[in-house]
Amino acid sequence: MAPQTKNKKTLKMHKDISSLNEDDIIAIKSLQESFGIIKNEIGRIIIGQEDAIQKIFICMLSQGHALLMGVPGLAKTLLVNSIAQAISLSFSRIQFTPDLMPSDVTGTEILQNREDGEGREFKFVKGPVFTNVLLADEINRTPPKTQSALLEAMQEKRVTIAGKNHHLQKPFFVLATQNPIEQEGTYPLPEAQLDRFMFLIRLDYPSRDEELSIARNTTGGDLPTLSKVLTGKKMKDFQQLVEKIPVPENVFEKAVDLVRKTRPASADAPKWVKNSVQWGAGPRAIQFLIRGAKARAVIEGNFITTSDDLEAVALAVLDHRIITNFHARSEGISSIDVVRRLIEEANKEEK
Repeated sequence: MAPQTKNKKTLKMHKDISSLNEDDIIAIKSLQESFGIIKNEIGRIIIGQEDAIQKIFICMLSQGHALLMGVPGLAKTLLVNSIAQAISLSFSRIQFTPDLMPSDVTGTEILQNREDGEGREFKFVKGPVFTNVLLADEINRTPPKTQSALLEAMQEKRVTIAGKNHHLQKPFFVLATQNPIEQEGTYPLPEAQLDRFMFLIRLDYPSRDEELSIARNTTGGDLPTLSKVLTGKKMKDFQQLVEKIPVPENVFEKAVDLVRKTRPASADAPKWVKNSVQWGAGPRAIQFLIRGAKARAVIEGNFITTSDDLEAVALAVLDHRIITNFHARSEGISSIDVVRRLIEEANKEEK
């Protein structure tokens, strides 16, 4: 990179940072410290899965929802519950089954006697969706009608019963889980509904050392009670802080170019993408890339968003938004492989 170009970018970066006031800078440091404490608290119960913890926290700061993918026994439910405890948020869990009805998620109206004794009236009884953190366990095991009721609540942050709107609590996060095995009798989420989730977070088996720690530390009695690090109000303040984090023009451009290159019909897409991808990511992916990158910058203690922050969230944002074709699948090429190659090529172009 030429010195003159580098100096221009440095000046632009300083200009962007100057948009933050002193209180914002103090708040960023506070957020970073809070995340460190939250990680330590959750680490008292959850061994490993640090990447998943970070991504869930990024999702929360970005006001998004996450889909957790992992085989049984990886402590997905315990992880979500632990995060809700550490941030002092209300928590509900729905076990999705084939016979679950939309009203089991959103709530229903019941007919009861009026308090004044003058006749009867309908009263709305809230469902488990009226919480701060909702764990939708095995969301692909319930029919589309029930899935849609939850996904509508995720998008609109409210439910409509008998023509009346009932607003959900704030903050509100949905952390859904899917089991990648035993797909018989399931109802896979359509791509349009998958797009509602900001992140797809894949949980893998722990390392040998981590499993030794699990064997030593989690088989001797009751789990510890976690300290409450953040309140719901503080979380909302941090969400507003993330929105103010400056983003340089080159990061905006990288996000747009990365998403456009995932679309096989786009003139920007490389030839190998046209040969491997059936469907690429939409504009919502660009929004989530930027929001996620800003949140990641903050928890790293930075005052400006960088390309590194964008790359750190790109896999989780784009994994479930890219559909490879039959040719690619037969060659063992996954959507993750596509994203990684696009990032590598983008980095080579920058040098």
